[in-house]
Amino acid sequence: MTATDTPPPDAPVEPPPASVTAVVGLLVLFEVTSGFLQFGLAPLLPGLADHLGMGTAALNWVVSVQLLAAAVCVPLFGRLGDLYGHRRMLRTALALIAAGTLVVALAPDFPTLIAGRVLQGPIAALLPLEIALVRDRLPVADARRAIARLVGALTLGAMAGGVVMGLVDSAFGDLRLTLLVPAALAVLCVPVSFVAVPESRTRAPGRVDGAGVALLGGAMVALLGGVSGAEDGSWGTPRVLGPLALGIVLLALWARVELRVAEPLVDVRALAARTTAPFYGAAFLFGVFYFGSQAPNSAFYAADPEATGYGFGLGPLAISLVLLPGAVGSVVGSLGTAAVARRAGYRPTLMAAFGLVALSFLQFAFLHDEIWQMAAGSAFTGLGIGLALGAMPTVIVEASDPSRTGIAAALYNNVKTLGGAVAGGVFAALLGAFLSPATGEPGEGGYTALWLTASAAAAVALAATAFSRRREG
Repeated sequence: MTATDTPPPDAPVEPPPASVTAVVGLLVLFEVTSGFLQFGLAPLLPGLADHLGMGTAALNWVVSVQLLAAAVCVPLFGRLGDLYGHRRMLRTALALIAAGTLVVALAPDFPTLIAGRVLQGPIAALLPLEIALVRDRLPVADARRAIARLVGALTLGAMAGGVVMGLVDSAFGDLRLTLLVPAALAVLCVPVSFVAVPESRTRAPGRVDGAGVALLGGAMVALLGGVSGAEDGSWGTPRVLGPLALGIVLLALWARVELRVAEPLVDVRALAARTTAPFYGAAFLFGVFYFGSQAPNSAFYAADPEATGYGFGLGPLAISLVLLPGAVGSVVGSLGTAAVARRAGYRPTLMAAFGLVALSFLQFAFLHDEIWQMAAGSAFTGLGIGLALGAMPTVIVEASDPSRTGIAAALYNNVKTLGGAVAGGVFAALLGAFLSPATGEPGEGGYTALWLTASAAAAVALAATAFSRRREG
């Protein structure tokens, strides 16, 4: 993709901002809100299941559907931002997110809730749009400082989201009122986006890859639809195999289209390069255990031990506090990545991160009878995830061609999101295969199998990183 410095005829001429603060400005608020929305829902998921009368396995779809929408929205909004302006698409994304968050808060049933989560898909596109905007408006050194502020704001919002939502639920005692708090925050961001946010000055030539968008979206819907049909363990039935086969065919057609168009939605050649393909595979697996374990862990904490034989019967506030060590560990890991990598190197740091996550999920599988065991495991899992979040983009960029670093970073985010979307469906099917006839809820074996699967994903990611080829030259 090649950008031109010539603005469109109708673009307003704006003087360059004088400082990092002038460009970042209120973008920090959007990232705090983004982190809040992405992670604040986790402690409320068990209560949401009870409120709408859905099973525990269905909770995974609440996370998975949003990630599915995000997997399509990230490259689509990025391309539209290049063509028509990143601020314009940022405002569009915020409006859709606000609408989706309101729908989630007021949803009377499960299908409406899912529709709201789809509308929240552009939340994953906010940071890439903001990064593109600051890179356009600032020199390299200032842009790096601005991006660091935005990532810090996202981390802060993520860490605060669960605790604040737990406290709000404890104070209100009403799930709908609690969900309206993040909805109000999201709605506030829309008019704020019209204040003191500069527009990017460059525009890229070309057009949107409509065929790529349609084929990728259709493939993901078909694949997840097939997996959803296996929630009772019936993997060999036509309702599972048919959609899965259709999804594979659509993915093959999508890859063929992407290889032929001049401006593809996703750079498939970069995904298949020998030096980078193992890292993108590791990024996909990272999305599996990073996103896929959020809903099941919350459901496990909330399960009534007298009825199910496992769990702790925790409410939203207590769940948020048990999850807090993981959030803190993630922040510590991400902030400490550079220091660790200076001594060990980025690739060994990433391998250590995957190893720590694999061991932590093994601990969940075999030691989950006490809250302190889960909290300790959460802290180590968070530390490993934080190190991986800090190291993986650098490892992928350094393995890529120097002229394609921006594309490499965007692909990493998209592949990671795809992994999370697939994990939601697979983990829902896994828990559904272990349903207890007495309670209608997943048995303890379902959670053990899920944690073992997540541990295996981290172990395979470690192996892919260890045996990847280094780029020559």
